[in-house]
Amino acid sequence: MTRRERLNALMQLLAESGEIQISDAVEALNSSAATIRRDLTYLDSQRLVTRTHGGAIANASSIDLPLSLKSQKAQAEKRRIAQRAADLVPLGSVVALNGGTTMLEVGHALAVRPDLSSAPGSDPALTIVTNAVNVAAGLLVRPYLKVVVTGGVVRPHSYELYGPIADRSIDGLHVDIAILGVNGYHPAFGASAYSDAEASVNSRLAASANTVMIVADSSKIGITAFARICSPEMVKILVTDTGIDPEMRAQIEDRGIDLHVV
Repeated sequence: MTRRERLNALMQLLAESGEIQISDAVEALNSSAATIRRDLTYLDSQRLVTRTHGGAIANASSIDLPLSLKSQKAQAEKRRIAQRAADLVPLGSVVALNGGTTMLEVGHALAVRPDLSSAPGSDPALTIVTNAVNVAAGLLVRPYLKVVVTGGVVRPHSYELYGPIADRSIDGLHVDIAILGVNGYHPAFGASAYSDAEASVNSRLAASANTVMIVADSSKIGITAFARICSPEMVKILVTDTGIDPEMRAQIEDRGIDLHVV
């Protein structure tokens, strides 16, 4: 297990219980006590946890791990999800993308879609609206894409722009499809995020769209995070992987959502 994988695993354990003892982490991660102590001290220095005697407790932002620390968990699944999402976007659409690891994959899948580079005419093959500066950076070199970046304050955890400037810029837009990565999707609650700041911006992206598409690996299905992005009625398309719980799948399909399992 690499250090990044171990840090992510520690954060997942903290997300589940709110606190952790070094002895429990040693057993769960098959690591030495000295290694776990160093990891928890590092996470404490990043203000993600608070060290205690013999362990650590979660801070308010602990569940929302920075992208720089996230492991490549479910990377193959995310790529399949991203490819399907990109394939569902009609040529000439105006598409809103938020931030996160899955959305980086969606951005890449859109950028390399063969039919876009060969689209006739002078108009852009797609117009991409995003509040994520890293997603935008991966799209800027494609001459057949028009890239629009919202203003706002950069959130270091996710490279997403948020705040009043972002809100005002999004409120003045209308898009065909909003493709949103989320921290949780539950058929009874809808899409949600751990950060209320991210949820607020993502909610505006959803409200600006004719169609809302949620992209999330199966570990996020059935999860209700802190802040709602949009109600289940707003979601028209959901793309996830084959690890989805059968009961969750049935509930989602019962709502009439266009569910793609890849």
